[in-house]
Amino acid sequence: MRAEDGAAHGEALDGGMTNAGAVFRRGSLVVRPAPPTAPALHAHLRALGELGFDAAPTPLRLTPDGREQLTYVPGDVALPPFPRWVMTETALRSVGSLLRRLHDACAAVPVDTRAAWPRALADPEGGTMLCHNDVCPENVVFRDGRATALIDFDLAAPGRPLWDVAMTARYWVPMLDPASAAALHPAGLDAPARLRVLADGYGLSRRERAELPGVIEQATASCRAFVADRVTDGEPAYTQALSERGGWRRWDRVQEWLVAHRETFTTALLD
Repeated sequence: MRAEDGAAHGEALDGGMTNAGAVFRRGSLVVRPAPPTAPALHAHLRALGELGFDAAPTPLRLTPDGREQLTYVPGDVALPPFPRWVMTETALRSVGSLLRRLHDACAAVPVDTRAAWPRALADPEGGTMLCHNDVCPENVVFRDGRATALIDFDLAAPGRPLWDVAMTARYWVPMLDPASAAALHPAGLDAPARLRVLADGYGLSRRERAELPGVIEQATASCRAFVADRVTDGEPAYTQALSERGGWRRWDRVQEWLVAHRETFTTALLD
């Protein structure tokens, strides 16, 4: 998008790697590139709204130039490096509760099986409920220290609810070895304890808690493949981030750390 195009669309909104510099606020509207699944995704979000789920933008229209217009959701969104206020236990618990609200609403809305939902971060086992798949801090709106809305559903795809919890845990616990976590997160975060807080906020069953560490390992492998595909395609933001954050050795270290601490995470979740 050219600079003059941005000016016409209003205030640039920060955050995200894929659409960096291409998302604008104009009063009560957000204008951004529309994902390929926009028609099906908009219908799904409108259906959620009709059920009373008010914690997501409302799609308004698609424009002839390939953009979408949605309602602007007021509040605070944390950008990396993440400030301590967004990593409190209260914030974490509220993220789990918000994700559960989304899933309860999504369970009542049939997924459009004709849509070519993106597979990049989708649950490899599939599912009948639409998952967000990218509940990172940049995609959660806070008010008064609590998560109140989710934005950027571009990677939404059918999957298991537990997959969405696992993806969310990766970003919010975070499920990273201490050296990797220190790059973007405040020091001193207790991963096992925080995983329990997220599970409690969501309301995971005992069976789901027992399965969660293994699903997190599976989700981490999918995220690594996601990055690898984008580096292969020559996307500069992902190539730069990979280089700055330790390359593939960092991904090896994360995966090894998850396996080594699987029993610790399971105990924290179940005791």
